Amino acid sequence: MSPQRTVVQEMTVAQAIVRYLAQQYSEDDGGRRRLVPAVLGIFGHGNVAGLGQALEQYSEAMPFVQGRNEQSLVHVAAGYAKQARRRATLAVTSSIGPGAMNMVTGAALATVNRLPVLLLPGDAYATRYQGPVLQQLQHPIEADVSVNDAFRPVSRFFDRITRPEQLLTALPAAMRVLVDPAHTGAVVLALPQDVQSHAFAFPAGFFAERTWSLRRPLPDPAEVAQVAAMLAAAQRPLVIAGGGVIYSGATEELERLAAALGAPVAETFAGKGAVQSREWWQVGGIGLEGTPAVNRLAREADLVLTVGSRLSDFATASQSLFQGTGVRFASINLDARDGDRLGAVSVQADAKLALAALAGAVAELPGADRADWRQRVEELNAAWAETRARALSPDVAFDPAAAGAGADVVTTTDAVLTQGQLIGLLQEHARPGDVVIAAAGGPPGDLLKVWDATGGRHCHLEFGFSCMGYELPAAIGVRMWEPDSASRVTAFIGDGTFLMSPGELVTAAQEAVRVTIVIADNRGYQVIHRLQMSRNGAEFGNEFRYRSAALSLAEGGGPAKPPRLEGDYLELDLVQVAAGLGARALRAVSAAEVREALESTRGHQGPVVVVVPVVPHADLPSSEVWWDIAPAEVSENPLVPSLRAAYEEGRSSQRWYG
Repeated sequence: MSPQRTVVQEMTVAQAIVRYLAQQYSEDDGGRRRLVPAVLGIFGHGNVAGLGQALEQYSEAMPFVQGRNEQSLVHVAAGYAKQARRRATLAVTSSIGPGAMNMVTGAALATVNRLPVLLLPGDAYATRYQGPVLQQLQHPIEADVSVNDAFRPVSRFFDRITRPEQLLTALPAAMRVLVDPAHTGAVVLALPQDVQSHAFAFPAGFFAERTWSLRRPLPDPAEVAQVAAMLAAAQRPLVIAGGGVIYSGATEELERLAAALGAPVAETFAGKGAVQSREWWQVGGIGLEGTPAVNRLAREADLVLTVGSRLSDFATASQSLFQGTGVRFASINLDARDGDRLGAVSVQADAKLALAALAGAVAELPGADRADWRQRVEELNAAWAETRARALSPDVAFDPAAAGAGADVVTTTDAVLTQGQLIGLLQEHARPGDVVIAAAGGPPGDLLKVWDATGGRHCHLEFGFSCMGYELPAAIGVRMWEPDSASRVTAFIGDGTFLMSPGELVTAAQEAVRVTIVIADNRGYQVIHRLQMSRNGAEFGNEFRYRSAALSLAEGGGPAKPPRLEGDYLELDLVQVAAGLGARALRAVSAAEVREALESTRGHQGPVVVVVPVVPHADLPSSEVWWDIAPAEVSENPLVPSLRAAYEEGRSSQRWYG
């Protein structure tokens, strides 16, 4: 009796990749869906005859979205994955050379933020008959190195496919990383230009539907009991919610524990919106861009429980925030390295399951009297609520002196609103289901501090990588996850971020993607201007100004002292830029005009851009914490020694938690 022969299908590497991806699904308690439902990309000679041919052949099973910049397309995929709570993502393909390198920044953002993205960059020829070829890196020592090796340190999984049969192990390995909640990030399959078109007889079963389960690791009862005992004994406990709460869908469990324990809950950038109820224990953002009320509570806490957070220096104020005598730390995290930060006693498990177990364990233990702690929380929250209301109200005239801005506030623009007041108008307009997105500059910090993300008014903040240019494409990705929703998806950005990467407005127009871009036009990189003034004592190279005289870089030419960028503000028409890229674009100056612009464009079928001039150097109230950015130890500027002295004083508050 002869053995049964394996049924095979002959196809190219590129065809096999597309066929395989079209059959992959993810599953959790929220249902089953396509794991990679579309490919984004830009074609060049390094992928057009391979993946380009395959995507055209299988276009009914795998849609293709044309983009303008490869980095931005990775951001689209990351935004999609974040909105999908990491249950699905998108693939991005590029040509070799610059196209591939454009994706490295996006890969780093995805990996830092633990967001799954699948990248398929073209690579140099594997056969080497042709070399050296266009865009090939000729390494003097390592002959097998290509520019795509730059992906290795910023990826969670990297493989170079030099033979077709390698796909049989590489593709399943890639899928496992995409659905791994503890170790997901950028997954890169580098595809040599020639190998994409090589054929192989693949087993037909390789292309059968496959469903990947998103695992929820169970908590260890002993770890739960240890943390529960710490919580029950604490008199001033504080809970910090990170992105893991949102990805796990653990909001109800977190709220149940907070209410039973009587512990205030603060949020990191990634955890913004983890609490959806407006209760006394919902206190808002923590750390460098948190609220002063939350940061005072953090200084006084005797136990800090972090859930799904890696606690970057922004959250801990460079290890200076937690000053309580004998303060202890506990954590819930999927990743042991993140869970052990600050010497925490860790429960290594899924946030939803661990919080439920912890709430049950705490309920069985006698708890400390926390009436005084609750009173302290409510007092600080009430005082901050009044300050926040004044800062956001467009009806309160901006007072430079009261804001501490003094002569730094420039009144030579036509701006009448501060950025805080613009946020207040966006908050007023927000409805349940709406999403506001920010990533770099002043907007994410301001939103963490003052945005009310309860009641379904979602706030999507990327600040793990603080990547300018993320917001607009991420908004497209967020909308792609819920294309039929009546909600509004808004990217809130500065003029500097918009000018860095506006091109994906064309993609939004091409695909009729309903996204809104609100640009706070404050004439420069003003959040860095603020930092520069507090560390250097002088402004240099951050505002958008004309050079006071022509700059000459010719050998032996030009004045002894080159002119600086110290002229008038640049005259830029961002409305015209946006309109030229296919958006419905408006300019709004007053509060009434902003309200009208938002209301009149809510249902627009395509991208909307609203440009709002805001007063430069007009900041929200301070978070009242320190950050480790060191002024120069020596300088000719007479202000710098005092700034250095203040820095050293702050540095003395840094602590080692073991």
